Amino acid sequence: MSQERSIEEIREAKLAELRGDSTGDAGSDESSSAPSEPVHVGDASELDRLVDTHDVVVADFYADWCGPCQMLEPVVENVAAETDAAVAKVDVDANQRLAGEYGVQGVPTLVLFADGSVADRLVGVQDKASLVAAVERHG
Repeated sequence: MSQERSIEEIREAKLAELRGDSTGDAGSDESSSAPSEPVHVGDASELDRLVDTHDVVVADFYADWCGPCQMLEPVVENVAAETDAAVAKVDVDANQRLAGEYGVQGVPTLVLFADGSVADRLVGVQDKASLVAAVERHG
């Protein structure tokens, strides 16, 4: 039981850090805003934490073998670096169940979350302007 509590305490502390509630550490400037690089998500709970922590999240459902996904990669990286949205990268081969939960039938698929809910869905390669506009509409 005490181990479960300590894990829960660690989880809460990490969430507080991601929200920007903690102060005084070297990364405090970054902790108050979205990550400047895409975050690779390993399962539904990691995506849920990201969505719960940030106002706007762009989940990029991709596959390593997918040419259009590779074309979209620099656009997604730019959106992570230049907007207030957090960007999650979800490998559909490693996370088939998660992809299914969000109705992903082809890659690349971008699912945009705003205030904890799915707000938009973009399928196929997107240009930077379109993706930034989608983020700004929901931000």
